[in-house]
Amino acid sequence: MKRLGLLRHAKSDWDDLALRDFDRGLNDRGRRGAAAIGAHIRDHGWGCEATIASPAERVRSTIEATGLGLNPRFDPRLYLADAATLLAVLREMEGDPQSVLLVGHNPGLQELVFRLVGADEDDELLERAAEKFPTATLAVLECDIASWDELAPASARLVHFARPRDLDPELGPETVG
Repeated sequence: MKRLGLLRHAKSDWDDLALRDFDRGLNDRGRRGAAAIGAHIRDHGWGCEATIASPAERVRSTIEATGLGLNPRFDPRLYLADAATLLAVLREMEGDPQSVLLVGHNPGLQELVFRLVGADEDDELLERAAEKFPTATLAVLECDIASWDELAPASARLVHFARPRDLDPELGPETVG
């Protein structure tokens, strides 16, 4: 049994429209959301043996803002990757760690959850993931595999799903008016 954490980057900063998408960092709300999810991970004692991440600045800033002291391997294939690419990268995990945290982007992360869990699964966590996979959200899956190269569709179960707004109501959806 392997454990896979999927963490979407936190809310990015759009103040400087001249920046390339790849180079955008986080806004204040994003930093607060990443810190909240980092504290949540610590509080649950969920560590990871390996972290792989998109090299985009907003992902790097999210990792730093979690305060978890992660030492990720940045893989350029993960920048805006679709579910098939994410799955391929995970299947190549070196050293066969028991737990992996993948930090990246949507819609690929959300699509990966549904590919790994399978459409037949019916539970509240999956319904929440289907509703929305907002920035700085963490999904944790238990994968019924002995090694990462066995990771396949319908080989996992979603066991945890946490959004920043679940941890701090002030990090909920912004309201206009």
